[in-house]
Amino acid sequence: MITHGERHMSEQLSGSQSKPLKIGVREFRGNLTAYLRQARQGSTILVTSHDEIVAELRPPSPSYRPRRQPGALRGRIKLSDDFDQTPQDMLDSMDGVL
Repeated sequence: MITHGERHMSEQLSGSQSKPLKIGVREFRGNLTAYLRQARQGSTILVTSHDEIVAELRPPSPSYRPRRQPGALRGRIKLSDDFDQTPQDMLDSMDGVL
């Protein structure tokens, strides 16, 4: 069963993606996850209260999406020679009676 909010949202989302989507605060709050998903996919959403725009939701610009740089820490991380050796006192504590 499709709710009124879902029908309203699908009608608005089926239009042109370049035109910002205007929705009320109550509609936005009721379908927050779906609107966040649409913003992630590139849509701009204008949230209104009493026909006044109070917020704009859109995907972040590429500069705000840090990319992982493989090998960026190469040569900066050093493991000690005994990294993979368990200390004797810890081994002794594991052999004790529970």
